[in-house]
Amino acid sequence: MTLSCFDLGERMLTPAEANEALGGLAPAPLPAEWLPLAALHGRVLAEDIVSSIDVPQNTNAAMDGIALAWPGEGEAPARWRRVGEVLAGRRHATPLRDGECVAITTGAPLPAGADTVVMREQLAWHGDEVVVEHPDRVRRGQHVRRAGEDIARGQRALAAGTRLAAAELGLLASLGHAEAAVMRRPRVAVFSTGDEVTAPGEPLPEAGIFDANRFTLAGLLAEHGADCLDLGILPDDRGAMIRALEHAARRADLVLTSGGVSVGQADYTRQALEAVGRMAFWRIAIRPGRPLACGQLGEREVPFLGLPGNPVAAMVTFLQFVAPLLRRLEGRPDVAPRRLTALAETALRSRTGRTDFLRGVTRHDAQGRLWVRDTGAQGSGILSSMVAADCLIELDETRASVEPGEPVTIQPLSRLS
Repeated sequence: MTLSCFDLGERMLTPAEANEALGGLAPAPLPAEWLPLAALHGRVLAEDIVSSIDVPQNTNAAMDGIALAWPGEGEAPARWRRVGEVLAGRRHATPLRDGECVAITTGAPLPAGADTVVMREQLAWHGDEVVVEHPDRVRRGQHVRRAGEDIARGQRALAAGTRLAAAELGLLASLGHAEAAVMRRPRVAVFSTGDEVTAPGEPLPEAGIFDANRFTLAGLLAEHGADCLDLGILPDDRGAMIRALEHAARRADLVLTSGGVSVGQADYTRQALEAVGRMAFWRIAIRPGRPLACGQLGEREVPFLGLPGNPVAAMVTFLQFVAPLLRRLEGRPDVAPRRLTALAETALRSRTGRTDFLRGVTRHDAQGRLWVRDTGAQGSGILSSMVAADCLIELDETRASVEPGEPVTIQPLSRLS
């Protein structure tokens, strides 16, 4: 039974409950649009791609050499009469008769009746006579790619919800598709909050901090296939926050803020959310990132997430809650984070009743086993711990500690290399 976002009140939710509730904030994917092949990288298919051709289209040679028709049972003869040559993109017009062969290049269609290719390195040429060296090593059907062995006509080649990377683009091109229907990219409005927050490049006040979150979130949005609408930095002013949320709700499919979501005197995000839309929930049993305001904005009921202000907490909550929401908006079936099991290299400490996400570094030992250790200090403001990490170590609410050698769940982090 789906949780009702707006009946959760002040309940402390588990991460799983929070993600289930967030599904109600974006129940339908965004609409589709048609784009040319050159513009499809990173986009998500809106419909299945069904092949209208066999791939490869013709049974063809996988090697340079000769194509021949296997003569019944037993070994093939050692001597053959060459009656032509077939280059890639050409055909041999007549079927082969007994004892005949054609010279053939890789990718060229086999003549009618031919079913075997002998590679050039195994051949001796004497005018139109071809001698096969070590004929006992030739096997019927060798070095032949059958029509449709990759994809058959009428077969589903790519499923709706597939994100298109280099291999998928090549596959589309091989099927003759010059365009495809893909989901529109989510437009995500982002702004930071707080009088102390200062834009990089500006003089840093004595009590100020540079705005890291807006640029971190913009990078995460790009990595997850969304378009970022950068709305800058807002001061601690309820009226300014309300106006910003109203503006964002008219332009975006999702609105993200960072900071100002706890119960402090100058935390206006929740107040502004309730003025422009409605709050769904804001308390999640997670570390880092417990204060996280979720709701909807305006008449269009645009999903809103107010992330914590600490940089690590903002990144962790994005990966746990915003990334799955973006995948829902794009109609992708794989909404859960990818998880692996590793062995703890050192002791890990947590607290029961909440899910802890530690920053971790993995390695493989000589036996191929995956090990993980934490990156050191785990404060939610230590952004360098995310730079050092290649995974998050997920300790659920039942685990107070992990001893060396015990298995733990990790979530690999995607990093540019």
